[in-house]
Amino acid sequence: MAWYDEAIFYHIYPLGLTGTPKGNDYGAPVPRLRALFPWIDHIRALGCNALYIGPLFQSVGHGYETTDYYTLDARLGTNQDLIDFVAACHASGIRVIFDAVFNHTGRDFFAFRDLREHREHSPYRDWYCSVNFWGDNSYHDGFSYENWGGYDLLAKLNQRNPSVRDYLLEVVRFWVNTFDVDGLRLDAADVLDFDFMRALRGLANEVKPEFWLMGEVIHGDYSRWVNGQTLHSVTDYALHKALYSGHNDHNYFEIAHTVDRTFRMAGHSPFRLYNFTDNHDVARIASKLRDPAHFLPVHVLLYALPGVPSLYYGSEWAIPGEKHRGGSDDAIRPALRLEDFAAEEPHAALISALGAVRRQVKALSWGDYRQLHLTNRQFAFSRTLEGQQVIAAVNCDDNAADLSLPAWDGQVYTGALSGARVQAGGGSLRFTLPPKGGELWVTGEISADPLPQLDFAAPEEPRAAVETPEPPAVPVPGKPVEQMTVAELQAAILAKMAQNGPVTDEMRRTVFENNHLGSLRNWVNSFR
Repeated sequence: MAWYDEAIFYHIYPLGLTGTPKGNDYGAPVPRLRALFPWIDHIRALGCNALYIGPLFQSVGHGYETTDYYTLDARLGTNQDLIDFVAACHASGIRVIFDAVFNHTGRDFFAFRDLREHREHSPYRDWYCSVNFWGDNSYHDGFSYENWGGYDLLAKLNQRNPSVRDYLLEVVRFWVNTFDVDGLRLDAADVLDFDFMRALRGLANEVKPEFWLMGEVIHGDYSRWVNGQTLHSVTDYALHKALYSGHNDHNYFEIAHTVDRTFRMAGHSPFRLYNFTDNHDVARIASKLRDPAHFLPVHVLLYALPGVPSLYYGSEWAIPGEKHRGGSDDAIRPALRLEDFAAEEPHAALISALGAVRRQVKALSWGDYRQLHLTNRQFAFSRTLEGQQVIAAVNCDDNAADLSLPAWDGQVYTGALSGARVQAGGGSLRFTLPPKGGELWVTGEISADPLPQLDFAAPEEPRAAVETPEPPAVPVPGKPVEQMTVAELQAAILAKMAQNGPVTDEMRRTVFENNHLGSLRNWVNSFR
């Protein structure tokens, strides 16, 4: 039993949470990372036992244009600050994984600087993909190169070069030996070289017991990445989208079918994907839900469905935040002060209760999954493990719903959120779900305080509306996928979707939120 199979993650984007300047002047280190020490107790109180934090290392601006993999970003402090922070997390029983930005570097990275200075004579000319000294780039260096997402600021590393591969593997060894990190979240894993990921998996098995590799993958057959040779897990963007749009559209079929599709991908192998409602790249869940009260059933599903649940900092208080087309990500990566939020805030109370249940009830981490009931507005399933069963049920309707579900006859089920006790009779468990409600019915003893009546009504200041993105550019007929821009790829995807049926606002929004060039190419090619 590995630690990550029972993990509940908290996710911090440190450059945002600590309010760092947008640009790095590479001056004297400022120990802003130490402002996160009080958050460790908060993370633990929410029931989380793992932390994904990053990006952390020296960079130009937002953190994903790495300039030095061996040094903590000066805007956050020194390496000693990071050593102390990870040690404090470990002392509180919290595992830590770092953001590993190995697909590309910033232009201030030593190898790229040498390439700019020495051009054809640089020993690092093969460290980057598709370097062409007959071309040019947006910085007018007099040569072109492959980038990530259409941004020349992010120069794509050639992971098939043995020198690059060895360099990055040595970086991982340094992170483990210096900071005692427990795993990596691989940025842009959907465009990383598979041989490189196999080498990483071999290193993971070597450097530390249960060292975890989780990749950022937007679309595709997740089993290509999650297997015994490459990664342990990837981000489940399909479920992320289904969780909010399934509630906005009162369509639990979308969520149930997304889960079924994941099981078909997995076959008979263990398949625990990284589940989330929001992160540093997409709008906050509070801004995506049309009905604020759906916060409860959404999070019941997040904690009860198969996979590894993750909570993005600040969303335990349902803070809003929109990702704007052509604008900055500041609204979804804000600076926050822990003292500005009340411990008894209702959303955080729900998250804490769900965290406590998930950590007590092993069936929610390891149990099998069986769908019990499915309509547009009610959804129920069981998770069963070694004589214990959990029945998870949610209701997105404005009215209460009476349910009768298959259950273990004669067993007493305890509502982990309500504290109610119901005995199954005639092979069925009968109960009433409140409007926009949810419950986890657990057999056996469970230590959980019943939640008070929680008010998830909209605050006095209205939440930011979920914007319908403007349609991207019209796709160019006959243009090769490899030559399309992000906007053209988005347009091509929407056009292919339209051939299969009506395209909803939620579907358009999902396409717009993906600005990963490699992922969009894979998505276009996935259509039959």
